[in-house]
Amino acid sequence: MKERVTRLAAQLPEKELDAILISSPENRHYLSGFTGSAGYLFITPRRQVLFTDSRYTEQAGNQSLHFEVIQIKPGLDWLVDALKETGVKRVGLESDNMTVASYNRVLDAIKENEELGGTSLIATSGITDELRVFKDKDELAQLQKAIDASDRAMEAVCPTIQAGMTEKEVAWRMEVAMREFGSDSISFNTIVASGLNGAMPHHRADDTVIRDGEPIVIDMGAQVNGYCSDITRTVVVGEPDEMFHKIYNIVLGAQLTAINTVRPGLTGEECDALSRVIIAEAGYGDNFGHSLGHGVGLAVHEIPRVGPNAENELKANMVFTIEPGIYLSGWGGVRIEDIVVLGEDGAAPMSKAGK
Repeated sequence: MKERVTRLAAQLPEKELDAILISSPENRHYLSGFTGSAGYLFITPRRQVLFTDSRYTEQAGNQSLHFEVIQIKPGLDWLVDALKETGVKRVGLESDNMTVASYNRVLDAIKENEELGGTSLIATSGITDELRVFKDKDELAQLQKAIDASDRAMEAVCPTIQAGMTEKEVAWRMEVAMREFGSDSISFNTIVASGLNGAMPHHRADDTVIRDGEPIVIDMGAQVNGYCSDITRTVVVGEPDEMFHKIYNIVLGAQLTAINTVRPGLTGEECDALSRVIIAEAGYGDNFGHSLGHGVGLAVHEIPRVGPNAENELKANMVFTIEPGIYLSGWGGVRIEDIVVLGEDGAAPMSKAGK
C-alpha cells in the first residue's frame, strides 16, 4: 500500500497539485487498505491522512498502517484544519466521484476562512484509476479468488437448472453457491435471461419460467476482499436447436479469436475489432451492440476500455473481460465472457468454467 501512495504522491507536482483528496471508495481501498464505507484520504508528498468517523476509526487504524487516522464529525472542519496545517494551495478533487453539491460545500468552507485565501480546488480525473489499471501479484491473487468462486458456482448450478424454474430461482442459486465457494458478496445483480429475454443484454432476472430448448444467458460475479469477478455463460435446458448452435459457435469463435490474438500494444478498439469483424462477417454485426470488454478489479467496470473508439493502449498486467454477444429480438441471445490477464506474449484466461 505504501508504494502505491508514493507513486500517487510523486505525480502531484507534474499535475501541478499540492495535495489530493480521495473520495472514491475503490481508490480509498486501493491506496490505504481501508474497507469502511465512509472516509476521505488527504495526500500530500509529505503527509497521508485518513479521515473517518467514530464508526470506523478502530478499523481504519488496523487496516491503514501507513496513514495517520483522524476521527471526524459531520461538517468540513477537518478539511479546513488540514488545509491550514499543511499550507497547500492547489488541491485536487476526484471529479468522477464528487457530486456538484459536495464540491460546492467544500468550496464554501474554503471561502468562509480568510486563512485559506488563495486555495483553489482542481478537478482531476483518473489519476488513481491509472495506477489501478496495472494489477500486482497480490491483486491478481485476490481477483483469482473471486473468479474461482463464480466459476465453481457456474459449474455447480448449471447442471441443476430445469425447465419450470424461474430466472429468479436460478439467480438465487448462483448467488448462494458463490457465497458457499468463498465470495463475500456479489459484484453486481445476477443476470439470468432466458428465451426472448436473452435479446436484452442487461435483463434483470424475473419470474419468467425457463423452458426446454431456449437459450439462457447467465452473467454474474463474486466479490472477495473488494475484488470483483464477472463471467457469462449461455446454456440450454434440453436439446438446443440449429439456430442456437449457429449463433453460439459464431460468438465462441469470436471470443476465442480475441483471447488468442490480443497482444500488448493493441488499442482497446483494435482488440474489440478482433471479435467484432467475425460477428460482422457472419451477418450479425448490427446485433452486437456493446463493447467487447472492460477492465475489472476493485470495481466491476474500470479501465482499460475495450470497445469501439477505445484509444487506450493495452499493456502487460492489465486485466479485462472479453465478452462478445449476439442478440436477436424475437429469439434470444448468446454471450460468452471470461476475464483475462494480459502478459508480454498474450492473454491468459483467469476464468476456467466450462463453456
